Parts: sequence; structure tokens; C-alpha cells
Amino acid sequence: MVRVKSGIQTKRKHKKTLKLAKGYWMTRHKQFQKAKEAVLHAGSYAYIGRKLKKRDFRSLWITRLNAAVSPLDLNYSQFIHLLKLKKIAVDRKILSQIAVEYPKVFESFVAKIKA
Repeated sequence: MVRVKSGIQTKRKHKKTLKLAKGYWMTRHKQFQKAKEAVLHAGSYAYIGRKLKKRDFRSLWITRLNAAVSPLDLNYSQFIHLLKLKKIAVDRKILSQIAVEYPKVFESFVAKIKA
């Protein structure tokens, strides 16, 4: 049996990991073992962060809507309840965008829902 050395594949794998770890602190961008660990952790944090981003934005939209409807003698939960009663299907992202960019339009929208 002929001996097979895997130096080329190992070198490629190491280069790939070290490329992903570029810009990391201290030996984490130089030494393969440290870089491998750092890249694995970074990947898991990035995955979790993608999920958390959705949660954070939804809470931001809710906060904005609550701030926009409170001067109009409503709170967020009452506002959403009125929307559901009137069968208006506009998501929180669009509503908060309207509230921030076009406050007059949002006021007329809330007045129409209240009536």
C-alpha cells in the first residue's frame, strides 16, 4: 500500500480558517488551533445574532408605535386591538415607518380607526 500524505488538503483547510479569522485579536488570527476555535464561536454567535436581530427590530417597531399613539389617547395594545377589530392587516414595520416619516398621515389613520 502506498502512503498518502494529506499536506495539501491540510494547508488548504488551515488557510481557509485563517482567512475567516482575519482581523481577530492576538493569536486568534495567526495560530490555526486558536483561529479554529474563534471561528466556530463567531459562527455560532452570528447565527444567534441573526435570530436576535428580528426580535430587536420587532420590539423597536412596537416602541415606536406606542410612542406615536400615546399622544392620541391610546396605547399600543389598544391600537393593535382596534386594528384587528377593523380587520386592517398592516404589519408593525410599515406602521412604525409611517408613524416616524409621516406623522400627519399616521394621525389621520388612527383617527379613522378610532371612529
